[in-house]
Amino acid sequence: MSFPLEAMPQLVRDFAAYKLTIQGCSQKTVDEYLSDMRLFIKYVYAKRNGVRIPSEQFDKLDISALKVDFFEKVTADEIYDFFIYVSNERGNASSAKSRKLSAIKAFFKFACQKRRILEKNPAIDIEAPKKKQSLPKFLSMEESISLLEAIEADTSSKSRERDYAIITLFLNCGMRLSELVGINMNDLDRELRSLRVIGKGNKERIVYLNDACRDALSRYIEVRRDIISKAGNTNALFISKQYKRISNKTVQWLVYKYLSLAGLDYKHYSTHKLRHTAATLMYQTGKVDVRVLKEILGHEQLNTTQIYTHVSNQGMQDAIDNNPLANIKSRKKSDNS
Repeated sequence: MSFPLEAMPQLVRDFAAYKLTIQGCSQKTVDEYLSDMRLFIKYVYAKRNGVRIPSEQFDKLDISALKVDFFEKVTADEIYDFFIYVSNERGNASSAKSRKLSAIKAFFKFACQKRRILEKNPAIDIEAPKKKQSLPKFLSMEESISLLEAIEADTSSKSRERDYAIITLFLNCGMRLSELVGINMNDLDRELRSLRVIGKGNKERIVYLNDACRDALSRYIEVRRDIISKAGNTNALFISKQYKRISNKTVQWLVYKYLSLAGLDYKHYSTHKLRHTAATLMYQTGKVDVRVLKEILGHEQLNTTQIYTHVSNQGMQDAIDNNPLANIKSRKKSDNS
């Protein structure tokens, strides 16, 4: 978090503690909520007190001492005004606005229903902005192979086995970046048949490994034994050059590096696009049922997974080709023939 918790009003601190300890949200999720709430509170405070937005004074506003009466006066109109501001002045798209609204709604629900400090919930009837439904970008089978071959060809890299194992897990298992970085050695079973990851909301799930994953992990673990002698006692599976748990940024960097070496347009891809690739290839080529895919990806709702049922035109083409009337052609010759 870019600011200390003490910079928030007490009621917001209580909200953060509730999300962490009672609801079991991840620290990342809570930090995002706090960031959104901080901007919202500063905006409302500034508008009420004639502070120009944006300005240096706005940036330096101290909201830590705000009491319950401040939140009692928040209206739906102020919330609507806030979303006009983030849309027009900050360029927030639908997804960013939806996240901010989720934070505001969750906060007022907590204050009204859990703590019963506020009587009215000004956000209760505000609808989430409609999200633009965009299809996920993903690598083709051929591009995925090219990516793996680019790592194999990088013989000068001292972390080649590690990087190959990381990309292999992304492409085969469809795990999230945070899930991969958080893997510990004791999350792996002895035969490398599966591993445990911590997903969104601190929810555990088992990820099963195929032959490609087992082979890549076996090769890396052999190399890791030498690294451990310098790293000391660490349980992290993937270790950085500084002999610590590999960071999100390092994984993102190595993905960009090898996408570039593979001749792919790395600017349009990311670690999350590799997750999309795994899901798409499993659904299209592996004929995986969408409900099974939901469990593999750790999605909370089935409709989140169903986007992968729309990314392929091949299924629609096959359906048209298999129509019983597909081979019925006119026997009459054209007048121009």
